[in-house]
Amino acid sequence: MLRRSFLGAMAGGLLPAAASPKTNFVLILADDLGAHDLACYGNPNVATPNLDRMARQGALFTDAYAACPVCSPTRASILTGRYPVRTGVTDWIPGRPSDARGPITTPRTATELKLAETTIAESLKPAGYRSAAVGKWHLGGEGFSPTDQGFDRNVGGNSSGSPPRSPKPYFGPFELPNLKAGPGEFLTEKLTDASVSFIQENRSDPFFLYLAHYSVHIPLGARDADVARHAGANGRYDPVYAAMIESVDESVGRVLKAIDDAGIADRTLALFFSDNGGLCYEGQSKQRVTDNSPLRAGKGHVYEGGIREPLIVRQPGVVKPGAVIRTPVMSIDFLPTFRDSAGLAPAPVDGVSLAPLLRGRNIRPRPLFWHYPHYSNQGGEPASAIREGDWKLIHFHADGRRELYNLREDEGEQHNLARRRADVANRLMARLEAWRQESGAVMPAKNPAADPAWPGFQLTGEQRPMPPQ
Repeated sequence: MLRRSFLGAMAGGLLPAAASPKTNFVLILADDLGAHDLACYGNPNVATPNLDRMARQGALFTDAYAACPVCSPTRASILTGRYPVRTGVTDWIPGRPSDARGPITTPRTATELKLAETTIAESLKPAGYRSAAVGKWHLGGEGFSPTDQGFDRNVGGNSSGSPPRSPKPYFGPFELPNLKAGPGEFLTEKLTDASVSFIQENRSDPFFLYLAHYSVHIPLGARDADVARHAGANGRYDPVYAAMIESVDESVGRVLKAIDDAGIADRTLALFFSDNGGLCYEGQSKQRVTDNSPLRAGKGHVYEGGIREPLIVRQPGVVKPGAVIRTPVMSIDFLPTFRDSAGLAPAPVDGVSLAPLLRGRNIRPRPLFWHYPHYSNQGGEPASAIREGDWKLIHFHADGRRELYNLREDEGEQHNLARRRADVANRLMARLEAWRQESGAVMPAKNPAADPAWPGFQLTGEQRPMPPQ
């Protein structure tokens, strides 16, 4: 029968064309990594040779954004291609209540990514993709784990947003889903081991690997020898933090080597990103962890330091080596990019495919939006924002003030042009409000029990006090 089918095809003059191998996808996500924390983004204080090489072999984005200045909402946006307001995950899970004395009462976030949402893993599965979520999940616990959301494998992911608690952070002994670590074993390396194994096992089949590191999230932890190299070297970076950045870089190097050794680099789109801006300080102690200069503020703020991220993409033969892409893009764009690169039809999501940019073409200009109706652990205020071209408008919910910046001329957001360019501010405000209405964004409510003596009434921006835990 097999020979008759073969001869019949020959008699017809044509043989069925061999199907082209599908593109694999590897998405490596750092946690709380600042936009300028890598050497290839201008940091002279750390060595990131693997990410630097990834940028030389692929494309580096200068204006890539997280959909939220904190973790869980951005992770939801990555996996669904939708703005956080649509998923209901608008704060880190489980979030925190607003201060009882403050001017507004903020909404509560959803405490899991709803099963009705379609994740990247679920989107690719009908096309024959196997998928693994390795590392931090932080989008729900039992019943809402990665394997409940379309992933075939979950290694290390649970409801927690921090590394497993142990006598020494990031080091065993500890136990996570499908991952045990003995005394002294380093979490970043264990997650990398699992990722390399998954690549080796699926080298002949299309796959999606989502490696979400817990690093460089607090509590900080790295190998003593790595920390010692940075002790006293400079005052800008915590030496443990610098060592953590380098451990993430080592992980990226091992993953890229596994791809190269498997002979699948030309059909593997590898992407590196972070979930929000670098942590300037956390809680009342205000211990500085990193510095996002020249960008303003950091994690928890809708200023550039809280939402702009490093983004590097590599696929030999597809992405032009050494490309620098200045088009503003966002975490909502990854799912449509993967579908486009896999030859699948567009999905009804908020993001757009970045494949044209990766191939040296352009995408249609569009505004980008943020809606973060919460006070953050880092002093950030409830706010919405829009970026359109070089202009960025921030609308703060508590007092209604507006701040307008031209990012091309004022990347550090130091000169508020809302009054001087009222025409631009009014136009962007109208567009932002129309988007909030269309997307169903939940707004804070005025607090009838507001106390004018609350310190937050006299402070703004990074100075605001922390709401209670």
